Amino acid sequence: MTDLIAKTPIDRRLAAIVAPVIEGLGFELVRLRLMGGQRKTLQIMADRPEGGIVVDDCARISTAISAALDVEDPIDEAYTLEVSSPGIDRPLTRLKDFDLWAGHEARIETEAPIDGRRRFRGLLQGTEGDEVLIELDRGKLGPVTVGLKFEWLADAKLVLTDALIAEALRGREDAGLIDEDDFDAVETADDDGDEDDDDDGDAARPAAPANGKEH
Repeated sequence: MTDLIAKTPIDRRLAAIVAPVIEGLGFELVRLRLMGGQRKTLQIMADRPEGGIVVDDCARISTAISAALDVEDPIDEAYTLEVSSPGIDRPLTRLKDFDLWAGHEARIETEAPIDGRRRFRGLLQGTEGDEVLIELDRGKLGPVTVGLKFEWLADAKLVLTDALIAEALRGREDAGLIDEDDFDAVETADDDGDEDDDDDGDAARPAAPANGKEH
């Protein structure tokens, strides 16, 4: 599992628990982050291998993950579980993502400077071996394609463009998945150690999506 999917030791531990659950349902883990704050939030992005995850899929994944986390109990305080699609301007966390989204614009950041720079923006040109290829615009000098080793990457994400939106909507329309609610997240409240909770602890509660509306 790459650091782009799960960065910190606790993220990687959590990913080792939830990834098999997600894959068992026929989906893939795209990214996992345990975020701090007054109440921790476990943010999970998942998708179908062919793309096209919908809000009902997120609810199924949330229920299954919540049950697995209740058994393993890796987080020792109250937290909120949030499961969502990667969105249109999705993070690129796996080597195959750079082939799937070749021809689209992306922002890439490396762990260390490469020829004096860490941030790159340009058109993805796929991969070659373990390198990500990106075409950079050098102005009057014209475009140049550079290769960045996948292991060098600290962050990578698609840039929201008209072309990307059009392709995403076309793909969802072809699959019969157009629904404005499909990009909502499903949150599950998990009150660790709540002795007064009489509810079934293995059942995830699909609650408010990212926009705060109740289901």
